[in-house]
Amino acid sequence: MRRHFLHRALFFLAAVVTLTLGVSALFLWAAAGLLHLLKISPGPGGYGQAVLAVMLLLLLVLATVVLTARAFRRVAAPVEDLMAALGQIADGSYSTRVEERGPREVRPLTRAFNAMAERLERQEAQRRSLLMDISHELRTPLAVLQGTLEGMLDGVYPRDDAHLALILEETQVLARLIEDLRTLTLAESLELKLARAPTDVAEVAKDALASFRAQAQAAGVMLGLEAEPGLPPAEVDPERIRQVLNNLISNALRYTPNGGTVRVRCSAGPAPGQVILSVEDTGTGIQAEDLPRVFDRFYKSKDSRGTGLGLAIAKSLVQAHGGEISAESTAGQGTTIRVTLPLRSSV
Repeated sequence: MRRHFLHRALFFLAAVVTLTLGVSALFLWAAAGLLHLLKISPGPGGYGQAVLAVMLLLLLVLATVVLTARAFRRVAAPVEDLMAALGQIADGSYSTRVEERGPREVRPLTRAFNAMAERLERQEAQRRSLLMDISHELRTPLAVLQGTLEGMLDGVYPRDDAHLALILEETQVLARLIEDLRTLTLAESLELKLARAPTDVAEVAKDALASFRAQAQAAGVMLGLEAEPGLPPAEVDPERIRQVLNNLISNALRYTPNGGTVRVRCSAGPAPGQVILSVEDTGTGIQAEDLPRVFDRFYKSKDSRGTGLGLAIAKSLVQAHGGEISAESTAGQGTTIRVTLPLRSSV
């Protein structure tokens, strides 16, 4: 690729030089005609004038060639750097960067290339991190499955309902993890299909809380719902919004101790055409250093007991609706996750 570019560039330079020489020849012809019209005598003075005119024209040709070559080099050098860097990017070296130099018109191209390379490098790092995280999350349930099955086959464990229930539970963990990864991938790649319909978000929140009543009673946690009256319906996918609330409520219950409270609030947004869903708990809270990363996939604090996908999925689903999600927390005093959704789709 670089060789072809250099060949074409040299051909272009040769064409420019040839054109310059042709134009200079025309100037020489015109000068000779001018000298003839001026009837310069063939004496030393006349020849001196002719030689001076020819030398000036030759200097003009030389200056034109030098300036053309310098201008070509200023443009060709950064383009050549970009082509070399593109080859390195194609080979997987995403840390490649190009120095900004050359004419002002070429520098935006260099900046755009560096921005692209930085984005590719960041995505490659995320891809590798994701593969490592997935392998780590899959390792535990697979190890339990393998150990239990091998123990049952070797006669170490009896083939009873208790061990079969353990196997079933671990397969359900794997199924949930795979489904969560699928949902997250579809949402982040903007391929998630939303079945939007006018939806009463307070009713969705009520149904989501109802599915956690038994778990909350067993944990000694009180569930509550506060819905602002007269909220207009929102054009959202009710199943996906319920999935968001399920993840948020499940996460809140996980970190709320006996005697605590998990409350869902539904209210109008600060701007017209918005609705807010808040999930508040009186749990252990989130440390200040962990708060900026709680929505990162597979990110888990030291005391986390989940897979690290719940909040990441919630964020992706909310963004797929054109909304926003944020977290506020004080360690030891609880956490509030706030979801802001538009009442109307912008699509």
